[in-house]
Amino acid sequence: MKTRIIVGVLLLIAVFGVGTYASRAGDVAGSRQWTIVNFAEPVQVKDAVLMGPVLIVHDAAKMSKGEACTTFYRFEPGKGPKEELVSFHCKPIQRAAVTETTFSVVQTSAGCKRLTEYQIGGENEAHGIPLK
Repeated sequence: MKTRIIVGVLLLIAVFGVGTYASRAGDVAGSRQWTIVNFAEPVQVKDAVLMGPVLIVHDAAKMSKGEACTTFYRFEPGKGPKEELVSFHCKPIQRAAVTETTFSVVQTSAGCKRLTEYQIGGENEAHGIPLK
């Protein structure tokens, strides 16, 4: 009888502990938005020229601290994110929500397209990219 009570109490403690941990993880995870894109043609993002699969991560918690909130990573399908390619503090711009990730580009004098803004699908905020 004592064993059943002890096991029951330990089980309740474990369940409440996991529930508390999961709640905190949800708060942290909610501050990040991400998308995976494939740049079929070279595109300039700040000083970097990117091409191929890229993971774009925007962290609202970093943005509120004034830190570099957007990071572009090289992405390898089947293996995940690799090295960081470029990171910067974006300029948030309120827009209507979009269903798919969208990009705004301009043509440079060198003939390469330069990314000026991106908006992750499902979000109502676009992110302006600084020149330098």
